[in-house]
Amino acid sequence: MSDHKPGRLVVISNRIALPGQTSTGGLASAMQATLQERGGLWFGWSGKVSNNEKLHRVSHESVDYATFDLSRQDHDEFYAGFANRTLWPLLHFRLDMVDYQRSHLDGYMRTNALFADHLLKLLKPDDILWVHDYHLIPIASMLRERGVKNRIGFFLHTPLPPAALLIVLPKHRDLLETLASYDLVGLQTARDLRALEDYFLYEIGGTMRKAGRLRAANGRRFRAGVFPISIDTTLVAQTAHDAESLEEIEQLHNSLEGRALIIGVDRLDYSKGLPERFRGYAHLLERAPELHRQISFLQIAPTTRGVVPEYRQIRKDLERSAGHINGMYAAPDWVPIRYVNQSFPHSVLTGYYRNARVGLVTPLRDGMNLVAKEYVASQDPENPGILVLSRFAGAAFELPDALLINPADTAEVADALERALKMPLKERQWRWRAMMNVLENHDINTWRNGFLAALADVQTEPVNSQN
Repeated sequence: MSDHKPGRLVVISNRIALPGQTSTGGLASAMQATLQERGGLWFGWSGKVSNNEKLHRVSHESVDYATFDLSRQDHDEFYAGFANRTLWPLLHFRLDMVDYQRSHLDGYMRTNALFADHLLKLLKPDDILWVHDYHLIPIASMLRERGVKNRIGFFLHTPLPPAALLIVLPKHRDLLETLASYDLVGLQTARDLRALEDYFLYEIGGTMRKAGRLRAANGRRFRAGVFPISIDTTLVAQTAHDAESLEEIEQLHNSLEGRALIIGVDRLDYSKGLPERFRGYAHLLERAPELHRQISFLQIAPTTRGVVPEYRQIRKDLERSAGHINGMYAAPDWVPIRYVNQSFPHSVLTGYYRNARVGLVTPLRDGMNLVAKEYVASQDPENPGILVLSRFAGAAFELPDALLINPADTAEVADALERALKMPLKERQWRWRAMMNVLENHDINTWRNGFLAALADVQTEPVNSQN
């Protein structure tokens, strides 16, 4: 490769983190750092619904930000409809919750075309484009149709289900074959990569070429690879250490009165396995009465996507379950479960993690789950807690020294909780050290640098090769 300066990085995602906004997500922190280092543009939806068709532009330091509003129809069909009621449940293996409507697919494709039209006005010939997540799967194909020849990479933050599930989606080929318009498709785990390869090879007539490249039936070739997203390990560890002096952490510590804390932190989403988690905890209380008054479970679950009926229902179910558990087991001086529907600053959360003997992360399916990694990074090396982790989170591939469980098995969840609570210090220390080694060697910088280096190395396809 030549030594010339790489082109401007253009990050494209459904939502973006504007200057001054508080954002703790993995994507936001990784993209901010990357764009600030090399300069670039972050482009996406403003989060607003209006009939204003103009682009909103703002610059901060070396980064340009460009957003646009969605109309009510585009929001309802693209975002609330196809993205969150069709693709999200499908990608998380929940066929029973897939709500497919042709109008929603039409709105999804129309809105992706709108993204492409706006973006086209902003691109430079040597820009490198990095598209994020399931909201924008077909945008590369639409950019190619508009003559864009730049390198374009795509990263899927969610799991990718097996081909046998993907083909359940009506008109799946019209959507998923557009992935071939990217030069590089990044996935979280080897399991996700196998699902993508199986789909192209066995469902839509693709072939495997040299160096792991896939050739779609339309002739276009692209590379797919595994790039597990991670955290800023050093920053999280330092933040957790510094949090010990915060008033909120002192208040939590005092409220525990010496009890061991179990903590869960998740978006309120049916993919996170929260009802199953509550049942597993209740099973522990039922069979281990000696732990009563000795433990406390804090579940933080900020509400999201309140317009989607399934999310309103899960909130009601969890409130009922938490009330039932407390009604069964609480004492005048002890509440077994603290269920909170609000967000906390990242600095406070890391302090909560550090004070928790057990991190309980039990999604039914998750692309990665950065809470698991942040819990580990937040621990006190001298007295670390133990991570109880679903086998179906992407993080389980990298953190085998956690206590891995099937979240649907309430007895297995209870077993792991009891084992974690009673685990000797020496075992907790060596398990933590093994996991921390992984996170120190594969942090957020490793992820973004690895993806961008792979994208730079991919031999680009002539645009007309997809025809």
